[in-house]
Amino acid sequence: MTAKRNAAPRVPGQEPPDSPGSGARAGRRSRFRLAVLAVAALATMGVLALVLVFVGHASVPTNCAVSLTNCGYPGATNAGVPAGTTLKQVPGQVSSGTGWHYNAAGNDVIVTANGTVLSGLYIPYNLVINASNVTVKNVQVVTNASFGISLTHTTGVTIENSTISGQNSTTGRVSSAIDDVYGDSTGIVITDNNISDFRTAIQISTGLVNGNYIHDPGYIAGDHTNGFYVNGGTEPLTIENNTIYDSLGQTDAINLDAGSSGVPVANKTVENNILAGGAYTIYGGDALGNPTSNIVIKGNRFGELFYPQGGQYGPVAYFDSTGKGNVWSGNIWDLTGQTIPSP
Repeated sequence: MTAKRNAAPRVPGQEPPDSPGSGARAGRRSRFRLAVLAVAALATMGVLALVLVFVGHASVPTNCAVSLTNCGYPGATNAGVPAGTTLKQVPGQVSSGTGWHYNAAGNDVIVTANGTVLSGLYIPYNLVINASNVTVKNVQVVTNASFGISLTHTTGVTIENSTISGQNSTTGRVSSAIDDVYGDSTGIVITDNNISDFRTAIQISTGLVNGNYIHDPGYIAGDHTNGFYVNGGTEPLTIENNTIYDSLGQTDAINLDAGSSGVPVANKTVENNILAGGAYTIYGGDALGNPTSNIVIKGNRFGELFYPQGGQYGPVAYFDSTGKGNVWSGNIWDLTGQTIPSP
């Protein structure tokens, strides 16, 4: 078909002369062949046009909020401690290991040695990481303490395939499930975790947060509930490919704002997440008039399973579209696939 479509057509009046003795029948055969070639070429072009139309307007999946994993988002079956993993209870079955120990006086578990790997543990206390290049993998932390996993002056900590939660959704909620306590840790990677029953699920200002299932926050009267709280800053942070649900009418799924005025907020990327709930689903960094730059919010899907506007009042607030390098692009409604315009 390609050869026929690309062959030079024979224009009426420019056909080669009939062979000697062929007469009118040869001319009719020639014109018939030309007609067949023309029809074939037009048919080919029509098929290609249909293919181009289909590709150019490929359908966007909708209603992913109720079918997370089918749409490629993290959910109960593909985040957290993998099903079938055997966990040892701390301190009942094990109270220490290389680089870590249970601290009875503080009722917590403390990591003190660089390069420590924690795996296969059930910890009903705060896990305190006081060392660098630590890996927490296949660990379940369940506590109503101020912190689930707390980082203090660390570098290169990875938390993956773990489950962090409060004891319940009310008085047993954990205040901050994962927290960079002093805001000075670097090289943080938080990936493929299942986090619930929290006041704040994650509070860090730099690093990579990818593939986490953050859902079902807890609540005590007076809480401001955040799926993710950044607290401003200019160090680079990427929040991508997560499911972050705040089923409450306050405060947000992601809050990029600083805690005080005059603090720049910059170099934060929020990309390819599915987000829902809160008063506004995203707070974009300039709630206190703080200068923002390189705030990139793109390719996210906003679910309407809690509120028809994503959050109680809308999908986003305090995003400065005029800030240098700030981008709002390709964000859509989950139910319709329609683009959400820049605020």
